[in-house]
Amino acid sequence: MYLLLLCFGVLAGVTTVLFGFGGGFVVVPLLYAVLLGVYGADSEMGRAAMHIAVATSTCVMIFGGGMASWRHHQAGTLPWRQVRPLLGYVAVGAIPGAIAALMLSGSWIRWAFIVYLGLTILDSLLRSGFTQSHRSEMRAMAQPAAAAAGLSIGAIAAFLGVGGSVMTVPLMRRRGASMTAATAAANPLSLPMAIAGTATYALMAWNTASLGAWHLGFIDLRACAVLVLGSWLGIHLASRWIGKIPDGLHAKVYIALLCGVLLAMLLS
Repeated sequence: MYLLLLCFGVLAGVTTVLFGFGGGFVVVPLLYAVLLGVYGADSEMGRAAMHIAVATSTCVMIFGGGMASWRHHQAGTLPWRQVRPLLGYVAVGAIPGAIAALMLSGSWIRWAFIVYLGLTILDSLLRSGFTQSHRSEMRAMAQPAAAAAGLSIGAIAAFLGVGGSVMTVPLMRRRGASMTAATAAANPLSLPMAIAGTATYALMAWNTASLGAWHLGFIDLRACAVLVLGSWLGIHLASRWIGKIPDGLHAKVYIALLCGVLLAMLLS
């Protein structure tokens, strides 16, 4: 189990630094499937599998998002001027998003994950311009728009445990950003969501989740540690490709990865 998590942690690290996924699109389907396979759907762990997957993924994003942000900062690809106004709103939005996830059954969260992912793929394919080359910096957002976007990103990302990429990359592409800039920005925007969401998942589930000594609320600490190690390795290996993938190809691979995750969730 842990060797599999380590390997997929490497994949999560690669997709974090190159696509801004924060690891969630890899970690949530994988951990959900592993928990069901090991413990069975009728066990306590099986019934809490989706909550554990989302909460653990959110915790992993603190480390993956932080490491990937530093790599992009070193490479000079982070559009800090566009990112900073969103950070506080993302953190605030993450709290109700995580609380809402705790109030719903794992089945509801799984289908919400699938539906939102499907809508994102359709939006990227049908909206003109996503796969076309763009300039390197997006147009600035007015404060009301930044507040609405940040709160929405934080709430949805924490609810699904997927990081901000699924919202920030399409948003920034529509505003003229290159894929390098859009995916780079997704990592620091995942950080406040991950911190606020992790704290909420740990504190709100403290008395409701009796899952064993290696759990902090719904967060599986051992799985989290293995995934963080794998993420570090993946980020280290993939950092050399920052800014070197052609923009159009970068966008197409992003959509293809979303399709792969959607298929994995439908089959799990």
